[in-house]
Amino acid sequence: MKVLVLNCGSSSLKFKLFRMDTAEPVAAGLVERIGAPEAALVFRAPGREDVKEQADAPDHEQAIDLVLNTLAHPHRGVLDDIREIDAVGHRVVHGAATFTMPTLIDEAVLLKIKECIPFAPLHNPANVRGIEASLYLMPFARQVAVFDTAFHQTLEPEAYLYALPWEWHERRGIRRYGFHGTSHGYVSRKAAEFLGRRLDELRMVTCHLGSGASVAAVDGGRSVDTSTGFTAVEGLVMGTRPGDIDPGILPVVMEQDGLTPREMTSILNKECGLLALSGGDNDVRVIEEKAAAGSARHELALKVFARRVKKYIGAYAAVMGGLDTLVFTAGIGENSPRVRSMVCDGLEFLGIAIDPAANEANSARISRGRTDVLVIPTDEELAIALEVARVLGAERRPDAAAARPARPGGEGAAAKRILTVDDNPDMRETIAAVLETEGYRVYQAATMREGIEVAAQVLPDLILLDVMMDDISAGFRFAKELREAEKARGGRRIPILLVTGVETVTDLKFRDRVGTDTLPVDGFLEKPVDPDLLLEKVKALL
Repeated sequence: MKVLVLNCGSSSLKFKLFRMDTAEPVAAGLVERIGAPEAALVFRAPGREDVKEQADAPDHEQAIDLVLNTLAHPHRGVLDDIREIDAVGHRVVHGAATFTMPTLIDEAVLLKIKECIPFAPLHNPANVRGIEASLYLMPFARQVAVFDTAFHQTLEPEAYLYALPWEWHERRGIRRYGFHGTSHGYVSRKAAEFLGRRLDELRMVTCHLGSGASVAAVDGGRSVDTSTGFTAVEGLVMGTRPGDIDPGILPVVMEQDGLTPREMTSILNKECGLLALSGGDNDVRVIEEKAAAGSARHELALKVFARRVKKYIGAYAAVMGGLDTLVFTAGIGENSPRVRSMVCDGLEFLGIAIDPAANEANSARISRGRTDVLVIPTDEELAIALEVARVLGAERRPDAAAARPARPGGEGAAAKRILTVDDNPDMRETIAAVLETEGYRVYQAATMREGIEVAAQVLPDLILLDVMMDDISAGFRFAKELREAEKARGGRRIPILLVTGVETVTDLKFRDRVGTDTLPVDGFLEKPVDPDLLLEKVKALL
């Protein structure tokens, strides 16, 4: 599968094309100054010379068309035909409370994304223009929206509510939404992988420090608090945004200077933050250089920035009842040893002790205390591509069953939903092909954790769970967690058909290997999978 990721700004377009079998980028670049005579294209492909040239890009549709033509260019391109693009992942800044996860785009979804524009009037309009252009230029590709706010939709009311008139929340949707969710979710998973620990057992604070910046409290893989709020202005000091301020300041200045709401919004987004504190610089690299050269104002800007980050780390450690891991990411977080040191200085009471040499080297682990402090590069484009692949794996094309002739006796089977959980994509596709010929609606998950999430969303009628010898205990945990979720939900019991090798089936007779007296599954299917036996077992359980 090839996934094209698009990030449309008001006058720019960032893109990256991935091959999902390797999760490696095939090409990347951007179109700058869309709508201006001096628009420019930057195009990079591994093993090729970078392309930098003037471009004709009066609008986003023309910009995306330029990207597609470059991707399929006979000499410098990486595709023979743009129809090789299977899916497009769109970064959408704000999904309000409507979108809690990446979503396949159709007309109804696009309409709801447009309804979210008032929540992010500076960003969502460009995101929408990119989606509309892609639907027109690439009608053959599946389009998926990935929302910056989605990761934070797990916040509890005490975390997302403001102490404002209740009707503002109910009627206007005013609440904390949080941003940079794609990055926070990605680096928290990568941190757990690096540590070789389960994400659901970690209390983690992730610091996305760039021109836009935010901190998130990630408890067991779930966002439980975050510094950005209804807009991206709240929270940390940023490149050109102030972060937390006394809201009473705004009406005073607006009245004294005769500012309109639009003008004040522009000031808050473009004229504050490090830019204002330093006297004209918002790039931390420049600020550090001038501070080192003796500029007291630039030094002060760094201190204000670091102190705000430190305050949030302490607050979120308190919210989670402790801290196991602190993660730095994004441009400043990944590349500024000085900022990381300033932030961590004084946090020894949380078990944080920085290794100066590792910190200066931007090592992955920069700590030597009981609390792990990590530097994890974010890759929001890859994170979006992975989400696209997950969405398309979990919910297959709705016309997939119709594309294959149904076998006799398959009438009525389309009402039945079957979830296959298997980390082998070829095996998933093989099983899906057999089931779809009977008209079953097939969902897919690549991991057991993902399987639990998909099961909660679609409530399948049957689950096919692939378990190898070394995954027996994991298979049991999956089944047990599913049963606990069913009990908590008061729902029906979903049958589980275990798909596994003959050695594993034999081994399962020895219950001490499983670690329990009862494995809560409803049948076994040995590999290699026999299609007729598969259908026989499925029909028996349904």
